[in-house]
Amino acid sequence: MGEYEDRLHELEGEANYFPPPPRHPGGRERLHIQKSSVCSRAYFVVVMAFFHIYIINIIALLLYVHYNTGSGEQDIPLENSASAPRPMPTEHRTPSSANLSPELSFQLPRLEGIRVGHVQRVSLVPDRTHNMRTLSLKPLLFEIPGFLSVEESSVVMQLAQLKGLTHSSLLTAPDSQEEQLTEDQLFSLLDLNQDGLLQREEILSLSHSTDGSWLSSYNLRKIHTGLETNPSGKVTRLTRLPSSLVDLSEPMEVVRYEQGGYSHAHHDSGPTNHDSSCAHTHLAANNSASKQVACRYLTALLHLNSADGGGETSFPVADNRTYEEEVLGDLSQQYCDKGNLKVKPVAGTALLWYNHLSDGNGWVGELDEFSLHGDCLVTRGFKWTGSVWVNIDPDQQRQERYQRLVSWHPDGQSKKPEHGDLHQDL
Repeated sequence: MGEYEDRLHELEGEANYFPPPPRHPGGRERLHIQKSSVCSRAYFVVVMAFFHIYIINIIALLLYVHYNTGSGEQDIPLENSASAPRPMPTEHRTPSSANLSPELSFQLPRLEGIRVGHVQRVSLVPDRTHNMRTLSLKPLLFEIPGFLSVEESSVVMQLAQLKGLTHSSLLTAPDSQEEQLTEDQLFSLLDLNQDGLLQREEILSLSHSTDGSWLSSYNLRKIHTGLETNPSGKVTRLTRLPSSLVDLSEPMEVVRYEQGGYSHAHHDSGPTNHDSSCAHTHLAANNSASKQVACRYLTALLHLNSADGGGETSFPVADNRTYEEEVLGDLSQQYCDKGNLKVKPVAGTALLWYNHLSDGNGWVGELDEFSLHGDCLVTRGFKWTGSVWVNIDPDQQRQERYQRLVSWHPDGQSKKPEHGDLHQDL
């Protein structure tokens, strides 16, 4: 009986056993794996959205750089910008500038050199543009060919010969003033046909001259104002400075170098400290500084003729890496031989450079030592130059007091003063 039950259990086990399907030779087992959700549609949409935003930002950045830097040559409209000061943004105003009068609450505009050799187109007169080329970045120096026409240059030279040339010391305020011709006397001398009108031909017809080397007279300003020839007006449009700053600066100074004439290397402006003050604002300084220096923010040097030989304007340390007097030696005598940059005098060409750096807040900073320059020896013929300086005090509050002082008029209105009397009385 026991054997019968054991056999029965063996048969039941064989009945419930199902052998695995036979494997084909070389076959592989299939593994059933559940699909992951990593590459789902939502993830793909998010990735594509970020990719498109990245591409759009790159395009926007390229467009911004393109429209803000421009091409190699730039057009700078200057006709209406001279008389409109740039307002200083509120967030960049210094505490001292917040209390300035409306005519001085601005930052000084400053031309950009970009790089040496860069050319910009500037508009100084209607219907004509001039090319302004960067000659140096230290100092910031530009060359403007054709700044004055041949006729305009002749007018300036004839006016200088009419008035007479007198000596003037460098970078110091003159202690005595030369005898001045009255406006009526000047016009009477110029008005050859006595018709009460001043024509340019009458000035060009003058032929007499006086020996000397320097001219500094407000009479030039009076006559230039009545003529189209107004170098200071062109300087105003070129620099985009307010006309009040240019008009209240020193009058144009005309120099004639005979054969053998030259000038030592020098700076047009001087540094100010507690022992010195600017010559044009010394009465507004309210201090006991005994030394007065010329504070000339920029210089515009006008070549009135082309010298036959020599007479280059030299910038001996232009674009030097450093300025070290003990290494450079005495450049006042050897500046022409060691000069890094020399510019030949060409009639009508103007050189413009900044004598001071920016203080970072839109005002006059420290003296730019690299603005050292001089006039090389004239080896043949003669050389005529005219210098236009813009006087600005590094102390903005002192400049503001000076502006109010010289612009005050008894009737309560601002009046443009005559510059000759201005420097005599202050």
